Amino acid sequence: MAGNLSFEDLKSLAAEGSIDTVLVCLVDMQGRLMGKRFHVQNFLDSAHKETHCCDYLLATDLEMATPDGYTSSSWITGYGDYVMQPDLDTLRLAAWLPGTALVLCDILDHHTHKHVPHSPRAMLQKQIERLKKYGLTAKMATELEFFLFEQGFDQLRKANYQNLEPISGYNEDYHILQTTKEEKILRPLRNHLFASGIPVENTKGEAETGQEELNIRYSDALECADHHTIAKNATKEVAWQHGHAASFLAKWNPKRLGSATHIHLSLWNDEKPVFYDPKGNHGMSKLMGHYLAGLIKYASDYTWFLAPYVNSYKRFMKGSFAPTKTAWSIDNRTASFRLCGSDTKAIRVECRIGGADLNPYLAEAALMAAGLKGLEDQLELPPPTTGDLYQDENVGELPSTLRASTETLRNSRMLRDAMGDAVIDHYVRCAEWEQEEFDKVVTDWEIKRGFERA
Repeated sequence: MAGNLSFEDLKSLAAEGSIDTVLVCLVDMQGRLMGKRFHVQNFLDSAHKETHCCDYLLATDLEMATPDGYTSSSWITGYGDYVMQPDLDTLRLAAWLPGTALVLCDILDHHTHKHVPHSPRAMLQKQIERLKKYGLTAKMATELEFFLFEQGFDQLRKANYQNLEPISGYNEDYHILQTTKEEKILRPLRNHLFASGIPVENTKGEAETGQEELNIRYSDALECADHHTIAKNATKEVAWQHGHAASFLAKWNPKRLGSATHIHLSLWNDEKPVFYDPKGNHGMSKLMGHYLAGLIKYASDYTWFLAPYVNSYKRFMKGSFAPTKTAWSIDNRTASFRLCGSDTKAIRVECRIGGADLNPYLAEAALMAAGLKGLEDQLELPPPTTGDLYQDENVGELPSTLRASTETLRNSRMLRDAMGDAVIDHYVRCAEWEQEEFDKVVTDWEIKRGFERA
């Protein structure tokens, strides 16, 4: 289910006055939509071919700072332009915004018109092409967890994000009564996304106070990442329209569970699920075994792509439903990789490592690179683990801090071979900058602990 507007559809809607604005967006390193609002006629006349943006948009942080150390763009290079080339296959309504359509762009070098290799969409597209050489396509689905709060973004920011109050007062996991109270936000969200070509399955309460989950039907890997990114942006905007804040921070309170992005994935050949073999253990094909073995072996290498901030690692706690070990299990939510749909054609892997704060393009690209390495090297899958993996000392550990995952990213030969040295160096610098910025901060914890007693 791609974008739900053709170029001719947009012309017709513009002519009748139904659409007057087109959001022309790129996806930045943090997985956010950045871009411009075009008058629809200008988009139809010329901007559908290309527009331009500053190249710092792929070399900045959440605060839109201009860190040093990037080779692609800097004060030395003068912060030139990139070309934003609309992918008209992604053209769709932005149904939650009046009179608005939306299109996603590929990012091209201003001088060569070649894809910028560290652009998140380009990184995923590269891994998709690698997989095609084996006659395979990846299908994926993401579960988006987030918290809703009683107040809106502006109120909370002005209050310095103190005394945050979730929209509900108790754990609402699968809870129909409590989620009924939140339908003023979630019902329009579901309907607007569906009207915008996003194949929404459902929303549900999650395992905390004020925590929600949005589930989107599986699709090809690039579409999955597109759907995720648009849905995340729409969730924040719809919540804002109703006077509430929606946060995808991985861990906003030390006493509450964090928010995840679980990624379901499988491989297909000509619409045939190649992970399935009715004669294999649990219905797993040999190909699936090799792929899953790659995911496990290289989990520490790519953890940063699933957990990109200092805060991301606060999720990884014993008894939190967030994994800490690089192991797989059958329908066991304490494992990093859960086998779902065993002995059926719906067999797939659920990666449970990622936080709600991940960039889906980067996460999917990393998972595909690791799985491909497993296929290429015919890696053998270890036996499944059982029981409480938090207590299992016989399996490997995920990196537990941003500093540690930065080093595993820096030193990953697998990722450098799959993505290129320049791309990995670019994101290592992104990780380093985040740590450097945090290291400058004097936290409330330090002051409370040591102000008088140190």
